[in-house]
Amino acid sequence: MKARTVLFDELGGPEVLHLAEVDIGEPGPGQVRVRIDAFGLNRGEVFLRTGRYYYDAILPGSRLGTEAAGVVEAVGPGVTGYAAGDAVSIVAKPNDEGMSVHGIYADRAVVAAERLIRRPEHMDAVTGAAVWAAAFTSYGALVEAGGLRPGDDVVVTAASSGVGMAAVQIAAHLGATPIAVTRTGAKADRLLAAGAAHVITADDDVVKQVHALTGGRGARLVFDGVAGPGLPDLARAVTPDGMLIVYGSLDGRPTPLPMWWPINVYGYAVFHLFADAERLRRAEAFITDGLRAGALAPVIDRTFDLTDIVEAHRYMESNTQVGKIVVTVQH
Repeated sequence: MKARTVLFDELGGPEVLHLAEVDIGEPGPGQVRVRIDAFGLNRGEVFLRTGRYYYDAILPGSRLGTEAAGVVEAVGPGVTGYAAGDAVSIVAKPNDEGMSVHGIYADRAVVAAERLIRRPEHMDAVTGAAVWAAAFTSYGALVEAGGLRPGDDVVVTAASSGVGMAAVQIAAHLGATPIAVTRTGAKADRLLAAGAAHVITADDDVVKQVHALTGGRGARLVFDGVAGPGLPDLARAVTPDGMLIVYGSLDGRPTPLPMWWPINVYGYAVFHLFADAERLRRAEAFITDGLRAGALAPVIDRTFDLTDIVEAHRYMESNTQVGKIVVTVQH
């Protein structure tokens, strides 16, 4: 079985990406073959392509991608609970080789069955490819690690990203006060529509604005995807004994440890959820219930066709999007 698969043979800009026919074989023990109808883009894929990720791409022929949606075509030995024809989403799970080997930017992929989530009947492929990574990251960080409570002030940086928008929705859904931080005011209306109580711009004094909005207390939770040398200053927006949760490093420069005590600094990765079956069960239930109630909904900024993957990555690097970029696959 062959699949049209996005590969890159060298590090570089979006132009290094190309489509190739790759022999993916048949599913082995514990594996399934999925016809992929849509996949979501994430910033980590740009970082892997450019050599800035936390692990190196395996070159040549590196793959990309961690989240997708489609339909099961075949199951391997020992797989229970899934059968051909089932609508599913694919999510990331920890493994030793990462997306460079197991990436799912493709029209078909063989993946471990443990990476699947059954896709509800009401959920289309674009939604199924866009919701899980962002919502898992935000829920796990804010609720499981941060203990988010009604009434909490929650600062969300990089708020117009897929994860940022999910964090704003989750905080609002749980009765907290989301304070969205974005580069410019151009995205303010869409952030307010997503549930942000306030929108402030990163070009202004974020700490001063947070303290003004919180009566001088600061926020109990600050959820940061930027990091870099500005993190110690951002820590001053956290109320004493509050938590600064860092889940990303969009800045790309070294990040000094904040010395603004007493606060808790927590480095978060979504695999925190997957390490505990009960945490994962709670996350899936919370997200599914939120989607059903309409309180959570991935914000889709734009879709591209698989054949336009270079343009899709170029658009992601423009930093003009609000929410998720999704690539659809024609069969």
